[in-house]
Amino acid sequence: MERKTHTIDAEGRTLGRLATEVAILLHGKHKPGFQPNEDMGDFVTIKNVDQIRFSGKKMEKKKYYRHSGFPGGLKEISLKKLFAKNPAKVFKVAVLGMLPKNKLRQKQIKRLSFL
Repeated sequence: MERKTHTIDAEGRTLGRLATEVAILLHGKHKPGFQPNEDMGDFVTIKNVDQIRFSGKKMEKKKYYRHSGFPGGLKEISLKKLFAKNPAKVFKVAVLGMLPKNKLRQKQIKRLSFL
């Protein structure tokens, strides 16, 4: 199996629409011999991820949550703060949510890189 490298420019593109395109490439659904139990996706490189676009009032209203595992350990960060700190992480979390939740997920997300 041969893996291709796709370079995508994220400038002016919407987060969700670009993330679905990348998830399909990482999973290998664009290939004619696609099998869901095989890891046959391609490498994807994203450039200008800091110039991605958001629709509506997501920058102010959207929140990302994580939990420390201790009582009262729920932490939240707004999209605006996380995007200012690390725009690649915002995109990676969006793509992770679109990949299948199984053992192939970590192998597939490792083929995503940023310029």
